[in-house]
Amino acid sequence: MKKHIFFVLLCAVVLLPACNRYNLDERIARFEKEMEEYREQTENIGMSVVFVHDNEIAYVRHFGVKNLESQEPIDDATMFRVASISKTFTATAILQQVEQGKVSLKTDAGELLGFPLRNPNYPDSVITIEMLLSHTSSINDDDGFNNYAPGHGYAYCDHNYTLLGMILEQLTGERFDRYIVRHILEPLGLYGGYDVDSLDRSRFASLYQWDGEKYVCTDEGAYASRGERLKTYHLGWDVPLLSPAAGMKMSALDVAKYMLMHMNYGLAKNGVRILGDSTSRDMQIPRSEITDEHFGLGLLQTESYSPGVFLVGHLGGAWGMRGGMFFNPKEKYGFVLMSNGSHDRENNDENNIHRNTLARMYKCFIEEQK
Repeated sequence: MKKHIFFVLLCAVVLLPACNRYNLDERIARFEKEMEEYREQTENIGMSVVFVHDNEIAYVRHFGVKNLESQEPIDDATMFRVASISKTFTATAILQQVEQGKVSLKTDAGELLGFPLRNPNYPDSVITIEMLLSHTSSINDDDGFNNYAPGHGYAYCDHNYTLLGMILEQLTGERFDRYIVRHILEPLGLYGGYDVDSLDRSRFASLYQWDGEKYVCTDEGAYASRGERLKTYHLGWDVPLLSPAAGMKMSALDVAKYMLMHMNYGLAKNGVRILGDSTSRDMQIPRSEITDEHFGLGLLQTESYSPGVFLVGHLGGAWGMRGGMFFNPKEKYGFVLMSNGSHDRENNDENNIHRNTLARMYKCFIEEQK
């Protein structure tokens, strides 16, 4: 009798992984079928998706092509201009300076920029490094400033991160893009950067915007060379050429490896520590609260793609590229999406490629396994 019970238990242990694997294969097949249908619906040109589970790259899939003319397929090496996901690299670099004691989150940003940085409506209110990182500075991308005191409102703003790029150069004496490569990318073993002329252009996915009737290639703007202008570069002033807010170029697979570092609170898979544990955790704590976006220091929390579960990360969207990097630091899973063109409408749920792709990934890999 005891032998019989042992045999039954042994069979259950052996068969369980196979059953789970079969269930996962079914879910992946359904996800890929749904994605192909959705891509056809939005006339998506191409995309890369990556799923991380238990601190490992668990699933990578590339759909479509990197260029409409050549019809070359997207692959692991294909790089995208990752748009606003770039802000997380800038934030990471600034927080490295905080850890080194060169600056604090409460430092008056104007002291480092070399000119007063004040909202003219609130001239006595200091705009701090923390406010720039969390988009609570009261600065906006349109007419300069919002009509609320710094630290008392939220407005997502690229200018915050341009200023942070200038500050990084003032603190380090190193050109912004070179600092990011030396102190973040190289230690993590990643290939990418802000200077297009330092990268292999053959790896770039062409980016396309839908104008309502046809796709328009935006490569001339998205991947424009800054070579001549960089020859006379002035530290602390010319950083807009490199776009700290949106200029990183990287593959979806490498973005996922970078994401793993943040998922593990500053510690990379190769054992290299990019940020201290407490600093990295602080980076993920919201400073602002709005309907679906709770912004910390370069990273935000949202449940837009995972109802009832907050994920940490950042969206990216520019020149027709749409992307996202979101993870659960406690459960150790995460998602990366990069798309180079679709009939995407930010305020149209049916054609919002961010929302629909990331939500489908969450459903397939997390929700349906429970």
